[in-house]
Amino acid sequence: MENQTHQKIIEAIQNRGPSLPVQLAKDLSMNSLFISAFLSELSSEKKIKVSHLRVGGSPLYFLEGQEEKLEPFHTYLPQREIEAFQLLKTKKILEDAEQEPAIRVALRSIRDFAIGFKKDDEIYWRYSLTPEEEIEEILTPKKPEIKIEKKEAKKIPEIKKEIIKPKKQTIEKENFQNPIVISEEKSKKQKPQSEFVQKTINLLNQKFKILEEKDFKAKEYNCIIQANSDLGAINFLTQARDKKSVSELDVKNLLSDSQKIPLPALLLYTGNLSKKAKEYIERYNSIIKAKKII
Repeated sequence: MENQTHQKIIEAIQNRGPSLPVQLAKDLSMNSLFISAFLSELSSEKKIKVSHLRVGGSPLYFLEGQEEKLEPFHTYLPQREIEAFQLLKTKKILEDAEQEPAIRVALRSIRDFAIGFKKDDEIYWRYSLTPEEEIEEILTPKKPEIKIEKKEAKKIPEIKKEIIKPKKQTIEKENFQNPIVISEEKSKKQKPQSEFVQKTINLLNQKFKILEEKDFKAKEYNCIIQANSDLGAINFLTQARDKKSVSELDVKNLLSDSQKIPLPALLLYTGNLSKKAKEYIERYNSIIKAKKII
C-alpha cells in the first residue's frame, strides 16, 4: 500500500509540477499529516526533490527535470533575493567579488537558481538553467588574431610561430563551499541527562521508536521518533518541554523546524498550553500534534 501511495504522489507531481503538501493532500484526498510523512520518505529515497525557497512556510516538491518550473515561484523570495535572481538570470554568470554585499549574501540564499563555482581562485555564480557548455564558452578567452602586413619592397623574413594554447578552464562546481560559512568541528563532551530527559526517553521507548536524538537540555529533549499507524510507520520531529506554560512562539518554532526536514511535529509538555498556542495547534492540527505528559 505504501508503494502505491508513493506512486500516486509521484504521478500527481508529474501532472501538477512543483507542489505544496496541502495541494497534494487535496488532489489525493489524504490527510496532510500523512502526505508530509510520505513526502519525507520519497525525498530521503531521492525519488523527489525539495526546493529551498518556501511558499507560505512550506517547500515545494518536484521531480528531476522540473527545475525550470520553479522559476515562477521566485516571486515568493525576499526582495533582495528577487533582485539577485533577476540579475543572475539576465547576466547568466556573475563574479562574486564584483557584486555589492547585499547581492552577494542573496546569491548564497537562492540555491534553487544560483550555482557557485571557482575559477582561478575566484568565486562565480551561474544561473542554474544555463547549460555548462555556455558558461565555459563565456569564461574561455578568445584567441587574438595575428595579422601580418605584406610589403612589396621588403620581404618579411620567415618567423617560426609557436602556438600557445590557452589553458582549459575548469569549473569547480561539485566541491564548491560557501565562503561565508566557516565549518568548525568542536569536540563535544557527553552531557549528563537530567531526570526529565531520562523520564522522557523512557516514556518514548515504551510507545515509539527513537530514530535519532537531536539535542537536549535540562528541561528540553529533541528527537525524531517513529510511530505506527494504519498507513504504516510515520516519523515525527518530537520535542518534550518541562515548562509551566508553552507559548505560541514555542509551537511555531517547533513546526518551522519540522517543516524544514520535512516531517510532522509532536509536542510533549508538562505544564499548560497558552490560549494562542492551543489555537495555533488546532489551526495546523494536520501537521502538528500535542500531548501532555506527567
